[in-house]
Amino acid sequence: KGCCCCSAFNSKALAQVTNLQPTNKSSTPATQYNPERRTMGDYSRKGSNSRLPPEVNRILYVRNLPFKITSEELYDIFGKYGAVYQIRVGDKKDTRGTAFVVYEDIYDAKSAVDHLSGFNVGGRYLVVLYYQPAKFERRADAEEKQKELDLLRKQVAMKKAQLASSENRD
Repeated sequence: KGCCCCSAFNSKALAQVTNLQPTNKSSTPATQYNPERRTMGDYSRKGSNSRLPPEVNRILYVRNLPFKITSEELYDIFGKYGAVYQIRVGDKKDTRGTAFVVYEDIYDAKSAVDHLSGFNVGGRYLVVLYYQPAKFERRADAEEKQKELDLLRKQVAMKKAQLASSENRD
């Protein structure tokens, strides 16, 4: 019934992921960046003027995770492709098995999607997608409209029942 994306995380957590500010170099990133350490993301970069598809984003949405996976394990998996800025793992009943992974660099995120979609973790195959805010908002709006429609249907049914009972008394 509920969408596994936007309803998976409360609006405050989703806003924190989507409204990220660039980090300054004095803050400690989630994974230590070592300029001499090459990651798999470094090998997928073509040129500085190569164009990426419009859906490519540094925020990834990951589904089909094992329910017991920890943030540290996700850092180990996704950190191989570049510096991870933030990871948010779904911990509620309807959000288990999902996470948002935010990379410092868009090319690292692209490399992670290319390499980790279909990757087997704990007997489950990961689904790694780019976060698309418009799609998440449309799903949230659709759910909200459905709730509103259900409420209106209940109100109409109650009104009909009241009218029917008042006609029976007459």
